[in-house]
Amino acid sequence: MNRPLPVRSTGLAALVAIAAASLGIIYGYDTSNIGAAKDFIKDQYSLGDGMTQAMATVVVVGEILGALVGGWFANRVGRKRAMVTVAGSYAVFALFSAVAPTVGLLLLARFLLGLTIGVSVVVVPVFVAESAPARNRGAMLVAYQFATIVGIILGYVFGYVLADTGEDAWRAMLGIAAIPAMLVTVVLMRLPDTARWYMSQNREAEARAALSRVESGADAAQIELELADMRQALRDEHGGGIRELFRKPFARATFFVVGLGFFIQITGINAIVYYSPDIFSGMGYTDNFGKYMLPAFVQLFGLAAVIVSLFTIDRFGRRPILLGGISTMVVAFITMIVAYQLADGQFTGGGAAGIVGFIGLVLVVVGFSFGFGSLVWVYAGEAFPARLRAYGSSAMLTADLVANAIVAQFTLTLINGLGGSTTFTIFGALTIAAFVFVFKYAPETKGRKLEDIQHFWRNEGRWPAEPTVRIAAGS
Repeated sequence: MNRPLPVRSTGLAALVAIAAASLGIIYGYDTSNIGAAKDFIKDQYSLGDGMTQAMATVVVVGEILGALVGGWFANRVGRKRAMVTVAGSYAVFALFSAVAPTVGLLLLARFLLGLTIGVSVVVVPVFVAESAPARNRGAMLVAYQFATIVGIILGYVFGYVLADTGEDAWRAMLGIAAIPAMLVTVVLMRLPDTARWYMSQNREAEARAALSRVESGADAAQIELELADMRQALRDEHGGGIRELFRKPFARATFFVVGLGFFIQITGINAIVYYSPDIFSGMGYTDNFGKYMLPAFVQLFGLAAVIVSLFTIDRFGRRPILLGGISTMVVAFITMIVAYQLADGQFTGGGAAGIVGFIGLVLVVVGFSFGFGSLVWVYAGEAFPARLRAYGSSAMLTADLVANAIVAQFTLTLINGLGGSTTFTIFGALTIAAFVFVFKYAPETKGRKLEDIQHFWRNEGRWPAEPTVRIAAGS
């Protein structure tokens, strides 16, 4: 009978979670700091909407390519080495962005930044999922989203602090990101790789050592039982190549995670993150505080939502949290439509547009952070067995980033061309479609071992009957 390892973990296990989550700070900072920096870049180089949007979009294009190769890279060199490479490269490219003398070189630097981020959003969920006990795996994965929002807030705050330092303020805004990247690189170099990756490479002695370092209170017999589970799971998996994602029994899992990844971004969260200064300016907040600090305050509410999700995801399950977050986003987009109608003078309200708009943006961020934002990392880490996990995360995040690129490149054009009401009506309709998709296809994986979740997909999207589970557990 397989017995789970004790939940209590060593300080090294906590360091694994902190180091992985710290990459979320880097990712979040890069996502938001361009919102402030692009205003200065636009003025200095006299850019139109197309090129201004390209400053955000080119990063996402790099992220797509990074996500496509991220699974292969993580399997080839290991989870730890992949993350060290990401953090170190990010520091170099952040400095490159800060000193770029032309728009062309700046776009190249941001593309390279995106490439490293694309690898990170594949590798981090896999690294944490393979390092965390089943009982608190969800919380550790949600911590990455928490760190991402912290990074987003810092991007806005530094944008506000540096806004009055001159036309080259954008260089400092972009270059500051190198500091946390260098610190994270040092921390990551001290960590072992995951036991599951070592097992997949037939390096059992290193897998045993890694598991012993991360888990405390586990005797040798318990360690061997855990290794036996991993060994059996790897033996049952054939090939482990990317083609297997699109064949039974995992084609259904691939359909779900790719669809979820696409809906997470096409519903417009990064329209809020990238273009909050423009949105607030359109609602009457035209000073630096209104354009850069109000978006930071909005994200604080998102941070609170992630904290709630962090402490409830392993208690109430994935589906209630995900569906609740999406429902909140639907209400939020309706609120944003009203705000733009007030701003357009279609209703009498004076300064009400700004207040209603602020409430709407808060609801968008809260709903996303509580649901989509928290669960993307959980499902990316849980949906596939060990050999397919990095490839599955890569497929999910590629779909996510394709949708992100669409949003990044066309949001300003939509707002300036069709108006805010029409733009947020489109996002609202897409969010309703996302709710239907999640309601129909999302499994509840709370408390399930990674090696057990694959049975859901092999059973055509149904869990085995409970009595069967008990018999199997006692055999």
